[in-house]
Amino acid sequence: MYEAISGARIGQRIKEMRIRKEMSMEQMANRLGTSYSAISMYENGERIPRDEIKIKIAELFGVSVESIFFQKQ
Repeated sequence: MYEAISGARIGQRIKEMRIRKEMSMEQMANRLGTSYSAISMYENGERIPRDEIKIKIAELFGVSVESIFFQKQ
């Protein structure tokens, strides 16, 4: 069973993965087909990505959607 986590924690996970891949926010935005400002908002916990973008983020980093956006209970 999974439960949702805070936007701040999701943002931290996204930022950590992006930095590990040595990718800039601009590069990530281009790969996802979104804007730099959207990536910034995700990483700062100000916005949660739409489901379509969640899937793209998971694919970009080679992980499951659940591992980024949820935690096991």
